[in-house]
Amino acid sequence: LCVLSFRDVPSVDILVWSELPTGAGLGSSAAYAVCLAAALLSACGAVSCPLKEGESTARWTEEELTLINSWAFQGERVIHGNPSGVDNAVGTWGGALRYQSGKITPLKRVPMLRILLTNTKVPRSTKVLVAGVKEKILKFPAIMNPVLDSIDAISQECQSVLEVMSANPSPEHYPVLEELFDINQHHLNVIGVGHPSLDRLCRVTASHGLHSKLTGAGGGGCGITLLRPDTSVLAMEAAKRDLCACGFECWETSIGAPGVTAHSSSSLKAEVLHALAES
Repeated sequence: LCVLSFRDVPSVDILVWSELPTGAGLGSSAAYAVCLAAALLSACGAVSCPLKEGESTARWTEEELTLINSWAFQGERVIHGNPSGVDNAVGTWGGALRYQSGKITPLKRVPMLRILLTNTKVPRSTKVLVAGVKEKILKFPAIMNPVLDSIDAISQECQSVLEVMSANPSPEHYPVLEELFDINQHHLNVIGVGHPSLDRLCRVTASHGLHSKLTGAGGGGCGITLLRPDTSVLAMEAAKRDLCACGFECWETSIGAPGVTAHSSSSLKAEVLHALAES
């Protein structure tokens, strides 16, 4: 992996500051690879600096993002061996994308959705989980293949709902998404990537009228809980309190955010500026 090998550039020190827990199925390695690729490509002049005078943030052109993504994918290959390319693509372009049969298609219209992200802190091996799913498919093809077809149908239905929501953000769409969350979570348990910790997460949030599903490889790791626009602060805080009482860790965040972005120092958090000053 030699982004800089063909350019005359000075040696550099790279400081990484992250709020993402590692090894939890949140794509932390891809986020690192995307940021590193963007920084190194900028340093050697392969991509321009998108920031104009007075701007706090700016994004690269589509052509430059494609180059950043290709190098980030090589970084993911170093880390994971044979990655799908989904995580680095989301980190590069942001928003949401569809992945099917190795093909990645960014979705053009995606609403910003509030979620509660919960880390069960249960370690798991993606490689072992994937092998278990493959074994189950080989053992019960007539049973498992229809389940996989149903999961695909859920993702297509979800895509349709999100595209409608983007054009017409109405509260009536949230019950549909919640039902899709529930069905998907049951299917994921059927194919063998569930875990008692994730079942507990779903039960706790359901007691507060919220709907959750696993994210990432499953078998522990993280789950996401959909928050409606009218979800009260009291309900969310109560759910977070109960989840933390289980030994879990929670963050309120959103999905559908922009991808890799260049920031001026004025736009950085105080914690980041402090870390830079200390380096």
